[in-house]
Amino acid sequence: MEIIVAKNSGFCFGVKRAIDEILKNKDSQVLGDIINNRIVIADLQKQGINFVYDKESVTTDSVIIRAHGEAKEVFDYFENKGIKVIDCTCPFVRDIQVKVEKYYKNGYNVYILGKANHPEVIGINGWCNNQATISETGEDFDIKEGEKACVVAQTTLSTEIFNKFLKNVEDKGLKTVVIFKTICYTTTSRQEEAELLSKECDAVLIVGDKNSNNTQKLFDVCKKNNVNSFRIFEPKEFNYKNIKKFRKVGIVLGASTPLEQSQEVISNMESITEVKTSAANEEVKVAEGVEAPAKKEKEITMADALAKMTRTPKFRVGQVIRAKISSALDDGLALYIPNTTKKEIILSKDEMLNPYVKEDYENKMDEEIRVMITSLNPVVLSEKAMIKILAEEAEIEEIKNGKVFEVTITETNKGGLIGKFGSYQVFVPSSQIRIGFVKDLEKYVGKTLKLKAEKVEMRGRRQIVASQKVILEEEKAIKDAERKAKEDAFFNSIAVGDVVNGKVVRFASFGAFVSVNGFDCLAHISDLAWFGCKDCAEVLELNKNYDFKVLKIDLENKKVSIGYKQLQAKPWDLVAEKYAVGDVIKGKVVRLVDFGAFVEIEKHIDGLVHVSEITNEWLDNAAKVLKVGDEVEAKIMEIVPEKKKITLSMKALLPQPEVEEVVEEPKAKKGGKKASKKEENVDGEDFREWKDEVGGTSIADLLGNLDK
Repeated sequence: MEIIVAKNSGFCFGVKRAIDEILKNKDSQVLGDIINNRIVIADLQKQGINFVYDKESVTTDSVIIRAHGEAKEVFDYFENKGIKVIDCTCPFVRDIQVKVEKYYKNGYNVYILGKANHPEVIGINGWCNNQATISETGEDFDIKEGEKACVVAQTTLSTEIFNKFLKNVEDKGLKTVVIFKTICYTTTSRQEEAELLSKECDAVLIVGDKNSNNTQKLFDVCKKNNVNSFRIFEPKEFNYKNIKKFRKVGIVLGASTPLEQSQEVISNMESITEVKTSAANEEVKVAEGVEAPAKKEKEITMADALAKMTRTPKFRVGQVIRAKISSALDDGLALYIPNTTKKEIILSKDEMLNPYVKEDYENKMDEEIRVMITSLNPVVLSEKAMIKILAEEAEIEEIKNGKVFEVTITETNKGGLIGKFGSYQVFVPSSQIRIGFVKDLEKYVGKTLKLKAEKVEMRGRRQIVASQKVILEEEKAIKDAERKAKEDAFFNSIAVGDVVNGKVVRFASFGAFVSVNGFDCLAHISDLAWFGCKDCAEVLELNKNYDFKVLKIDLENKKVSIGYKQLQAKPWDLVAEKYAVGDVIKGKVVRLVDFGAFVEIEKHIDGLVHVSEITNEWLDNAAKVLKVGDEVEAKIMEIVPEKKKITLSMKALLPQPEVEEVVEEPKAKKGGKKASKKEENVDGEDFREWKDEVGGTSIADLLGNLDK
């Protein structure tokens, strides 16, 4: 049995990127299944990955969005909750979301070709307020003449369905409909490859999760061409005896199916028969582009495929070709081009790079040289015309060996950025633009990037697949190493209890960040002042230097806690030195209570004036005579620093009131009357009345009685 594994097997770009992000962020929860493959999900769970299936269940500081993407309101929810989002939405899906959001805001009705219950489609619908009309085929789309409509497709939609819908729209002549063919190019490639294998092989095995839409589409493509198409959900559960009788079997994998599953399938097939496996990048590559006959009577052999792939190319001006020396003539070299034409073409000595000496070439028959076609009909060849190309090739060789080069980005496609370097097209995949995912590719158009080549294709299509990310990672590694060296030096130079000088660089609600020898330390707000400030700016100024005390060093997490108040005297510790009982102070009323008023003597030092010490008159509430903000004078009556207590009196500074005295009544004579009068009234008529009452006859008598 011969087995042919499809070239485009294993995880697609979007799935691989999502899996890689999950493994780098194991502490984050994943919202929903990252891909439609229960085997992969189970394996990730064994590695400690935590999946949750509704946004309210997320309890970690960060959350991973799956490759299928999510609705806009999901992103808004996490933003409002302060939860960091690690967006693993496939770039092709994200492109659809952007289009849908843009056209919906511009008044277009949105139509989606795809499965309404598929996570990708649900997410896309969430970018147009869930107002899209959804259909798997588009046959029930009722788009009116003149209606502004935007049509997009699920990335895994069958190209056959899309093309059929497109033709229907064209036939109706709907001119205001905007249609985007948003089927992922890997989906198209896999479907084309599946079509080819299903025609060439006796049977086809399509491997992928039962919930995988793209795998189902591959199965549909194969089943249409080959009745012996088998869907395999789990390699170990398939009955391989069903295919034992077939001579050639193809294996096709869905975009969310790991390559290991195809290897497991092959291993299981080997247990029932002897098999010969063709490499995915050899057998299938040869077969690409070959049209298989509708009937299976005559198979296409590898020789047939090679013959069709090596058709005689057409010459074009500017094309560089390899020719062999046929003979040396007086006017130049006679060359022939293998596999093209038997006719010799003359390379004039005037078009050769080096001075032509006929004898030098007489022993070089059949040697190859490179020349450029500069004209057609007749064909004219030149070496000199290649000077620029040779210089470019020398530079390309350096680029292949790691030289950094610059390219200005001219356009974008679904997969990344495009620019030009000489005659080479430069492609920068989205994943290689920077460290992290890039959502908006358009902002890079017109920018010049420093790049390193990941892959250089020099024959046929001249292309450089390049990366800016690797340069940024190298620069980051250098900076990280420098930072670590500085950190190590810093931590080796300090200890708890040290006094350090630092510059205040920024404030946060919880404290101030202070640069000490280039390292940011945190002075928590509770360690700034003894009085418990609410704002760092109450104590410190930005960009100003202060002394701080080292309170704690966390070597593992590279954190240093410092304090400012620890080097400052406590305000109440100085009260006894600055004030004494009997001192008269001026202060401001800062708070009123039923039993008195608190007066600020100095910042964060208050004294209490009891309600009975405010005036000479009786008061039941201090607010009747004072208000917050009043400036008052008071006398210190008592100081108790350890209790943070100062007793004040305003009344003590007021004039003494006239005192009413009660005079003890002299004892009346026997039979006399009891009498009492105020001293100030003992004159005139009042005195006479008082004299009559006590029976006295003179002031001397009165004074005598008082002495008694």
